[in-house]
Amino acid sequence: MTFNAKHYQQQLQQLVAIPSVSCAVPEWDMPNLPVIELLANWLDEMGLRTKILPLPQKGKANLIATLGEGDGGLVLAGHSDTVPYDTHRWQTDPFKLTEKDGKLFGLGATDMKGFFPVVIEALKPYLNMPLKQPVIILATADEESSMSGARALAASGTPKGRYAVIGEPTELVPVRMHKGIMMEAIRVQGSSGHSSNPALGNSALDSMNKVMSELISLRAELQTRYRNPGFAVAVPTLNLGCIHGGDGANRICGECELHFDLRLLPGMDNDEVRRIIQQRLNPIAQATGTDIILSSLFEGVDAFAEDEHSALVQTCEALTGKRSESVAFATEAPFMQQLGMQTVVLGPGSINQAHQPDEFIDTRQIEPAIAIIRGLIQKFCLD
Repeated sequence: MTFNAKHYQQQLQQLVAIPSVSCAVPEWDMPNLPVIELLANWLDEMGLRTKILPLPQKGKANLIATLGEGDGGLVLAGHSDTVPYDTHRWQTDPFKLTEKDGKLFGLGATDMKGFFPVVIEALKPYLNMPLKQPVIILATADEESSMSGARALAASGTPKGRYAVIGEPTELVPVRMHKGIMMEAIRVQGSSGHSSNPALGNSALDSMNKVMSELISLRAELQTRYRNPGFAVAVPTLNLGCIHGGDGANRICGECELHFDLRLLPGMDNDEVRRIIQQRLNPIAQATGTDIILSSLFEGVDAFAEDEHSALVQTCEALTGKRSESVAFATEAPFMQQLGMQTVVLGPGSINQAHQPDEFIDTRQIEPAIAIIRGLIQKFCLD
């Protein structure tokens, strides 16, 4: 069966036309349910068993669609949301798919609505075949913000599969590792007063200076202890991102807040690092007489690593002709692993176009992507 380019573009146009921004800023956040319902209708018409799973957040849902029966099988997963956008920086309408020079422009075209029509095209030859194991299509909510969709699936223990491919844009290179991500806040509460006499207050900035020195010291220790040459940046990172405190040069600073992020390597534990940070903050609070509160800006994502000798990694390498790699960005892969599945990140498009104005997917990658997905279905659901 040949690739139907016109049908692919029609489906991607319909997906792009539905705004589904997810964002921690309420003014930007949108439902993804219309996208989920559209995908469910298409897959239901193809004969798949579809199930829409609402989330506690209004207008948010996941979709599980299954072809075939069995207790294993292949999960083909993608997220249905996009990042926010700035219309004024786009040369085309972000919600109208536009073809130019072999590229399809639109918000989410590569990250990652463009993966779903690939999967639909790949499925067509198998609709009436007796599969030994099922093909499971998974569409999630809020990957770009809280990953609440993937978290809900992991907590519920569904879907059940043996192998999972997440179709994030990797230029069709298999990805078996990425770092985790934590975004944390430290608030120091001192007391304000007239700057002419330090005894009139307790400077939160002075205390925060000690906090920052402790974090920098911790960073050096982590980078000495942990290293993975499979990453372009081989060590864990800790970035002091922004700081806010005080209200005037002639006032003792009464309150100060620091936001920072950490990117941990596979084998490191987010919760354990939080405990270490808290242990280092306690003595500073006692010594300075300030209140120091550590909190998470979001729940964080664990680091991800799949065994390079696993059946899924080796099959993806054989089908693509490319060695598996690592990437710097986080995905839903750790949640698929929590469900007990071998997991690889592999899809059409480039991460360099994601989260950018004039986002596009290169049409030259679509047909090879379909061939790869068909190869995975043949290997894990038929052979």
